Amino acid sequence: MADPRFSILSEDFAADPYRYFAGLRERSRVHHEPAIDSYFLSWHQDVKRVLTDHEAFSTRTLQVRAEPVMRGPVLAQMTGAEHTAKRKIVVRGFTGQALEDQVRAVRANAAELLAPFLPRGRMDLVNDFGKPFAVRVTLDVLGLDHRDQRQVSAWLGGIGEFITGIDLAPERRRHCLDCAEQLEAYLVPVIERRRRRPGEDLISKLCTAEFDGIAMSNRDVTALIINVLVAAVEPADKTLALLFKHLIDHPEQLAQVRQDPALLPAAIAETLRYTPPVQLIPRQAEQDAEFGGAVVPAGATVFCMIGAANRDPEVFTAPDDFDIHRPDLGTSRSFTAAAQHLAFGTGLHQCVGAAFARAETETVAALLLPLLQQVRHSPGSRYREAGLYTRGPVCLPLDFVPVHAGATGRG
Repeated sequence: MADPRFSILSEDFAADPYRYFAGLRERSRVHHEPAIDSYFLSWHQDVKRVLTDHEAFSTRTLQVRAEPVMRGPVLAQMTGAEHTAKRKIVVRGFTGQALEDQVRAVRANAAELLAPFLPRGRMDLVNDFGKPFAVRVTLDVLGLDHRDQRQVSAWLGGIGEFITGIDLAPERRRHCLDCAEQLEAYLVPVIERRRRRPGEDLISKLCTAEFDGIAMSNRDVTALIINVLVAAVEPADKTLALLFKHLIDHPEQLAQVRQDPALLPAAIAETLRYTPPVQLIPRQAEQDAEFGGAVVPAGATVFCMIGAANRDPEVFTAPDDFDIHRPDLGTSRSFTAAAQHLAFGTGLHQCVGAAFARAETETVAALLLPLLQQVRHSPGSRYREAGLYTRGPVCLPLDFVPVHAGATGRG
């Protein structure tokens, strides 16, 4: 299972993992990394099996990988009645009337952030727009102050580094834990105020909800807030930037989406399949598990390789082609539990914010497309992605026809 000539932890793999996925699938059903004693699965059927068999493959590994910085158990660690009840509370914050209100806030935030860049005809879609936008929108959902955006973003950076770091140095680990402790200290007074005077935001809903007739503790609420912050912020800017990158690289498909906005959901779904922002999902084998003759021992950490599974030729025709018209994608179900791609995970712990992710990306892309006329990569810019666990562009400098003030009213 271990191939001394190849490592998922290598710099070559980090530079472009997509080059190695086909070879991984052909070489073995299971790839073992001795340095971290973990097992990696790249076949779609194997990844789906692990993510849906919750008894054989538990989320116990998150006690080490997430709970220390989440300041308590996260949704993916819960099962049974507790998971059902708490997931339902969070989902209510991202659906129905709440979602309609959020879409209006998404549009307003996007227009405000875009305004200074439109007359210039140039912006970095990741750092000028995507990252601050993703944080600001999530703060709105939670009812947190925009003025705290920069600080919250810095804390989230440390928390994300802890969760996604495969082998953190001790000083980085301490930094990440400090970030989590500071975010918790910031949130506890907010939680206590919302308990006294609840509003319509998600924190208020968490503070006033009950499980088994008992209100959730500050620790429970804090963990769920951080859970939402990380899950909503981390993939959002990556998905938007990747969508525009692929459309710019495929001008005929960009032209088709401009001409027929009804194709936008398909473009977003294909982006999620082709380059999912979440590349790895960890599980723990609760018993010996066999995959095509290779055995993963009980107690081992198993990493589901979402990027590789989404390019499995057994499931997707010409999987290395970006094609918004592909018949095997199933756009209508791509943001549901029945999705063919695995960008949102699958099974019991599928991403709770899939509907919100679709609405958020669709709303922003629909605003941007009419404004960014003749959009292209800025001359001299070099495209680079980063991240093993979550992955997206480091930056995406774009040039476009300058837009006069007030044009954000369109869209």
